[in-house]
Amino acid sequence: MSLIESCCTSLEAALAAQARGAGRIELCTDLSVGGLTPPRDLIRDVVAALVIPVNVLIRPAAQEPGAYEIVSREHATLGTVRGRGPSGAWEGSSEARRPGRQSRSASCAAGRTHVPDWGFTATDFVYGEQSLQQMISDIEYCKSVGAAGIVVGTLTPEGRIDVVAMQRLIAAARGTAGSRALPVTFHRAFDVSLEDPFAALDLLADIGCERILTSGRAATAWEGRSLIAALVRYAAGRIRILPGSGIRPDNLAALQDATGAAEFHGTAIP
Repeated sequence: MSLIESCCTSLEAALAAQARGAGRIELCTDLSVGGLTPPRDLIRDVVAALVIPVNVLIRPAAQEPGAYEIVSREHATLGTVRGRGPSGAWEGSSEARRPGRQSRSASCAAGRTHVPDWGFTATDFVYGEQSLQQMISDIEYCKSVGAAGIVVGTLTPEGRIDVVAMQRLIAAARGTAGSRALPVTFHRAFDVSLEDPFAALDLLADIGCERILTSGRAATAWEGRSLIAALVRYAAGRIRILPGSGIRPDNLAALQDATGAAEFHGTAIP
């Protein structure tokens, strides 16, 4: 049996997903922009009401002025023009199908194509100090009310994973010695990053992330299934791959067979 993580934006939706058989909730608001941190009273109420684990998206609604000026000036392909983003060349490529650590040697820059408008681009995950402090405060609140984990992701102005920022957020999730640690899921900033996907997986596993939420850098997880399958093989248990985007009850079984993933994320499942 696969574990289904249901993406929910209200207490009512979370209760309904639990009743339908969801194994975990990702709680957020405003799916039109890919999801934002939910209000604290909603976090508290959902965690208190549900039996299944509740992971909380940590993504500020707004950034301080100038937080990503460098991106917009020097890296237009990171999404200053809506609809442009990282390479889609991994889908179905020989590199995507090849297991083993040598797969990461290919460059994501080759064959860059247009990608879907998901409501977010790489610039949306470049954070300044004010936003990072807010994210750390939100993580501490999630710990205080009993959330099961957090979902977060940060990028540099160059479109790479912001390791320094992620280490700070992971440290906040782990807390002090003897306190309860929250597992960290790296969200779909992975899909708009310019990082080689296999190198990104290595990095995220090394710094302590538990899973990666990804569509396989395609419009939907079904279209990105070749890269997702390659990532599952390459991870070899070091980090979990959580496919998401466009997953429905009628394609779930086929996607599971195609990717070998054990967990799936969506708003329409179960």
